Amino acid sequence: MMRFITQNMTTIDGIAIYPILSLLIFVLFFAVMITYVIRMKKDRITELGNLPLEDDDSNPFNEI
Repeated sequence: MMRFITQNMTTIDGIAIYPILSLLIFVLFFAVMITYVIRMKKDRITELGNLPLEDDDSNPFNEI
């Protein structure tokens, strides 16, 4: 099966750009996320960190 895929992929012109594009998208996404997290304010980090510990009565799943 892998030989079939490899043989067909080598016959396609310009196929080498797809792994490069996928790596670029991957690195760009994580660079943006790291930048977002580093620039986040300390109060927002504390708020998000305490979110799972809060008792919220408006959650519809509390009634189940």
